[in-house]
Amino acid sequence: MQLLKLNDTIRFMSARKLTMAISALLILASIASMAIRGLNFGLDFTGGTAVEVGFSQPADLAKIRSVLAENDFADASVQLFGSSQDVLVRLAPRGSDVKAETIGNQLIAALKQADSSVEMRRIEFVGPSVGEDLKEQGGLAMLTALICILMYVAFRFEYRFAIGAVAALFHDVIITMGLFSLLDLEFDLTILAAILAVIGYSLNDTIVVSDRIRENFRKVRIDDTIEIINISLTQTLNRTLVTSITTILVLIALFVWGGQTIHGFATALLFGVFIGTYSSVYVASSVAVAMGVSKEDLIPVEVEKEGADLDAMP
Repeated sequence: MQLLKLNDTIRFMSARKLTMAISALLILASIASMAIRGLNFGLDFTGGTAVEVGFSQPADLAKIRSVLAENDFADASVQLFGSSQDVLVRLAPRGSDVKAETIGNQLIAALKQADSSVEMRRIEFVGPSVGEDLKEQGGLAMLTALICILMYVAFRFEYRFAIGAVAALFHDVIITMGLFSLLDLEFDLTILAAILAVIGYSLNDTIVVSDRIRENFRKVRIDDTIEIINISLTQTLNRTLVTSITTILVLIALFVWGGQTIHGFATALLFGVFIGTYSSVYVASSVAVAMGVSKEDLIPVEVEKEGADLDAMP
């Protein structure tokens, strides 16, 4: 095996205390933002009616909000949807006996006071109980994924790496959700799907790094744990960068040209890939180092062959 020279190795772990402090601050800031500002849950989780309408000319959002407030739609959330002529109006639930079509017709009638050219493009309705169920099931999905990952990595490698991998995934999920809370971006089922995809992406990166660390613990004739981890991270750096850059290029295309429907999905994945690459290099490895992983922990124990003691007897 051709070993890296020490001078060729990037000293990733020399910055582990600084990066861990930055990660801790980002996690605390994300938790604080979600506790104070909360998440801007979309219709999937809150329930209600969403109506997409189109205008023949750029929409005046201020005028639309004023007209809706005058027609008993003061709680309406109005925002552009893709272009300056497309508008998405979200309404809170108005009772189980009120049909979505009735609400849509009333909304269109009110909007015609602002612009007679308005036309309905799409209408969706989600009941509040369905939204609560989706919110609960989404949280359980993320929790189940993290527990399964913890069990798999502990079985596949070593429990210190398992805790480091789950810590990295927890880090990625909390900070990504914190970004959506801070920027007040809509959080719906597509964003939840993006976060689950980020978990898979980050885990794949972490597994590759952990596998190389385990291999080098067994083959590299160095007793310094930090140095072996630095060598392993340096060896996997090209693969990590190539994978991340190609993924980011695709996501940028989706972000720019994919349309408003998947804009949030692309945003979550773009940020998630970046933060996931960072966590697989610094968070997972740093947690394993902090827990005292050593060369002896990953060297397989040799089992003596049966009869060896008998053969050794005179």
